Amino acid sequence: MSDVRNPYCLNSKAVSDATFEWLDKRGVNILEIAELVMLLQKKYYPTLTIEECVHNVEMVLSKREVQNAVLTGIQLDVLAEEGKLISPLQEMLVNDEGLYGVDEILAFSIVNVYGSIGFTNYGYVDKLKPGVLERLNDKTSGQVHTFLDDIVGAVAAAASSRIAHRKQAEKEADYAEEGKKFNPLAKGTSE
Repeated sequence: MSDVRNPYCLNSKAVSDATFEWLDKRGVNILEIAELVMLLQKKYYPTLTIEECVHNVEMVLSKREVQNAVLTGIQLDVLAEEGKLISPLQEMLVNDEGLYGVDEILAFSIVNVYGSIGFTNYGYVDKLKPGVLERLNDKTSGQVHTFLDDIVGAVAAAASSRIAHRKQAEKEADYAEEGKKFNPLAKGTSE
């Protein structure tokens, strides 16, 4: 709460720290998300390293809108676990109701950060549910991950999209540099 004497001021570092802490509390680590990224991108970039994937996951998680989605989704999952939501929402989240799509809508807010390519990446991992997503979808654990599984898939999809955009930019820069060497009419060359 804030009052006139102490107006509210968001603490960005606290939001970022909370994002990573809550992912950890819910049993998700950055390396697991990076493994999903590797799965999505290795075919297109055979020299891609897990370190690059980790870096891109961290960069996605550094974005405020992603942090907001992560914190919101995890809190809804926790409240559902604790039985603190109203009916029928409580039952829909505990059972990960197939026709309840708000979890995917929240995930789309993450996927959309790096463009439309993220939608195909997200759809693929959401359908396949590899790695950490399989564990998060295990209903026998007693935990509710209705939002978290989609959030993790969306972070991986966004990181994959970020990689694709960066690799394309590198390719274009390399091509432009080569073009300058071999084309005397290319902009920026000396005669």
